[in-house]
Amino acid sequence: MNINALRTFVAAPALAVSLACLAQTGPQKLPSIRLNAGIHNIQAEVARTPQQREIGLMFRESMGPNEGMLFAFDEPATQCFWMRNTFVPLAVAFVADDGTIVNTDEMKPQTLDSHCSAQPVRFVLEMNKDWFTKRGIKAGFKLKGEPFRP
Repeated sequence: MNINALRTFVAAPALAVSLACLAQTGPQKLPSIRLNAGIHNIQAEVARTPQQREIGLMFRESMGPNEGMLFAFDEPATQCFWMRNTFVPLAVAFVADDGTIVNTDEMKPQTLDSHCSAQPVRFVLEMNKDWFTKRGIKAGFKLKGEPFRP
């Protein structure tokens, strides 16, 4: 093998690893669904896989006023969220299977503070800071949309 072929052989895998790392340092864009919080429409990207949930809203610099992300888990559990590599201040709602909000919280950007559900849930909805508070939405309020069972 000549030296140029050897350089290409060594450089190609390094480039692939570098490109994979770059892909993980930018925001992800996921398919979205429409949810309703009373008269308020929400366009929520849905994070279904462990990798999608891990990245979440990291690296975003802004979000539309009624945009968010719905995290969907396979089984109800105490869900805890933090804001590593998340630049946008967020509000979080922990949601039961039927769409009932269990509890909400406000999260500061780029912190590792834990924000947890008050009981086991399968859904977590992240919106812009104060989104729930400004609309009077709190524990007991029922969201509507495709993922929530009647």
